[in-house]
Amino acid sequence: MHLYDSPLPAPNPRRVRTFLAEKGLSLPTTVIDLAKGEHRTPDYHTVNPLGRVPALKLDDGRVLTESVAICRYLEHFHPDPPLFGVDPFNQAEIEILIRHIELRLQRAITMVWLHTHEWNAAYVKPQFKDFGERQKLEAVLVMEELDRTLSGREWLDGQRYTMADIVLLSYIDWAKYVGVNVPGRLHNLVGWHARATARPSAAA
Repeated sequence: MHLYDSPLPAPNPRRVRTFLAEKGLSLPTTVIDLAKGEHRTPDYHTVNPLGRVPALKLDDGRVLTESVAICRYLEHFHPDPPLFGVDPFNQAEIEILIRHIELRLQRAITMVWLHTHEWNAAYVKPQFKDFGERQKLEAVLVMEELDRTLSGREWLDGQRYTMADIVLLSYIDWAKYVGVNVPGRLHNLVGWHARATARPSAAA
């Protein structure tokens, strides 16, 4: 297998790196530099025609894209420690958490990124800056919901560190990069972030 990766601040490739670090795994890797536009080259489009990173090329030539799907595939072959749940109900819980983060927080932060950040000015035309600014409020609203979820919990599912925590860490840190900080009043989320950041895998 061969991983196509991108460095920070890209959140999606980071999720795979964090997952691999939690599993104690390493893969042959090619780094795709987004700032240089390497994801838009014909060579990379033979790997992923959508030009997105990460991608996992299997030994038989097939390619998996989407960070959570890649991690779920690898989990099948390396089940310990379990990051997608330990029983059917727990697996469903983690899936719910991941979907909530992706459909709510990810969407809001992505809109902030696309419509307010100068890096995208050349690619997103027109940028709707007022819309992007309003999405910052939506992102904070989702953070408030997650803060309530974390009440009395060390990790999101209430039991152990899972893929849901990996997904959330990638987006909380990316949110800060695009100008949306976790409000200090959200003590549960702030504490969770400190614990997640302290894990060695967070540096991946």
